[in-house]
Amino acid sequence: MRNSLIILFTVLFLSGASTYAQELNCKVTIRHDKLTGSGVDPQVFTSMEKSISEFMNNRKWTTDEFKSEERIECNFFINLISANVGGDQNGFSGTLSVQATRPVYNASYSSTIVNYVDKDFTFKYSQFNPLNFNDNRVNGIDALTSNLTATLAYYAYIIIGLDYDSFELKGGTAILDKAKNIVRNAPEGNGISGWKPVENNKNRYWIIDQLLNQRFEDVRSFWYMMHREGLDSMTYKPENARTRILTNIKQLYKVNRTNPSSILMQFIFNAKSNEFIHLLELTPKKERPQYITLLSVLDVANSAKYKALQ
Repeated sequence: MRNSLIILFTVLFLSGASTYAQELNCKVTIRHDKLTGSGVDPQVFTSMEKSISEFMNNRKWTTDEFKSEERIECNFFINLISANVGGDQNGFSGTLSVQATRPVYNASYSSTIVNYVDKDFTFKYSQFNPLNFNDNRVNGIDALTSNLTATLAYYAYIIIGLDYDSFELKGGTAILDKAKNIVRNAPEGNGISGWKPVENNKNRYWIIDQLLNQRFEDVRSFWYMMHREGLDSMTYKPENARTRILTNIKQLYKVNRTNPSSILMQFIFNAKSNEFIHLLELTPKKERPQYITLLSVLDVANSAKYKALQ
């Protein structure tokens, strides 16, 4: 369904035989200035960036066929903070920032679907060893090495699953299940964190748990509505589309009331807050207060921005 819908968004149609590609068009950036003086050969970071880029872009993540122009645009920004982690010269820790977008029908801009910073990123990278990943054996012999590919694969599935969800109601369930499988079989030990519910209530475990949990199914319904019935209609029914999105914020409010401070709500608003602000700017001032009240509760981090539009 996702492929049949997104092709409608393609401005230029290819004639003749089509070239098929993998699902992601991922730009990878490694920042390592904090490791100056660590003794790590700078060439390692160049190799790391290339290896991760090839892993994300060359691997086939689904059985679906994607044309080159249908690939999902995303960025992985890795900020390395420590080297020689666990006494291993190839061990690193840092943060992983993940951004992804999907096109908006008949528009010149794209909509953000993921904008998240993972602060639990510890891994091992050996310059001359290929990055391998097996869905059926997530945790390999070396836990730190496995943690690199497991984390990258997890976010690949999250991105693809949310992209599919934006084109078809719960269309990404099978892909999101793959992310859940990674969590179930995630690497352990060597300072690895982010995979277990007992560690904290805002990590990789809880993101996918809540995405697939029935208690949060209205969030996925809203996600589909916002994109297919809202943003994709903005060019020809702007007022109806805007009103539909803002009115249905009550759906998120209802979920939040029974599941306060959930990581999923934060995850959604990290990606969507700027779009909500833009929608409010397009809304007549007299209609804004009801939506501002809801958004300020749901997205506390940006409440001042919403209130500034009153």
